[in-house]
Amino acid sequence: MSKRRLRPDELALWQQVADRTERLHPERKTRSLPSPRPDDRKHDALREDFSIDAPFTVGVKAGKTATRHDLRPARGDSLSTAPVQMDRKSFAKMKRGKLKPEARIDLHGMTLDRAHPALTRFILTSQAAGRRLVLVITGKGKQSQEPGPIPRPRGVLRHQVPGWLSTPPLKQAVLQITPAHVSHGGEGAYYVYLRRQR
Repeated sequence: MSKRRLRPDELALWQQVADRTERLHPERKTRSLPSPRPDDRKHDALREDFSIDAPFTVGVKAGKTATRHDLRPARGDSLSTAPVQMDRKSFAKMKRGKLKPEARIDLHGMTLDRAHPALTRFILTSQAAGRRLVLVITGKGKQSQEPGPIPRPRGVLRHQVPGWLSTPPLKQAVLQITPAHVSHGGEGAYYVYLRRQR
């Protein structure tokens, strides 16, 4: 490792520290500090004030506004980048809101323990009836009134429904999940394209 010369601000800081300390062996001679080189003057413009007398306060340079954390991105965002499993022409029509859903379920306002069985029953019944495109309305959700140390996503059902649809027993019935067109609910609803029953 090559040695570099100390910048003037580093030398000044070291000198302040050295002036306030007691020597372990006062009988030994002190070494003089090297004088700064002329090219080190360019660092003077960049240096900060490293005064030991200045009080230290935690968070002085931190931003004044707290950032909102969402630890897990919305599943709807990952659904929009998911590979297309169905016919591409039908998928394009569905995304533009040109296909009319054959049935719909409104989970808006339900609790998780009521919504999950209702969704399971609806999807399996729709597949048994031969329906292909159904609409699942979750609502956009409202912001939690209770702030806490653990961030909670806005719209619990909106986050949970894609997970329920992509796990058994509904996984075998669902071919494609995608956020609905604005005319059918936008961010607060999902198109669910069902597999044909064999």
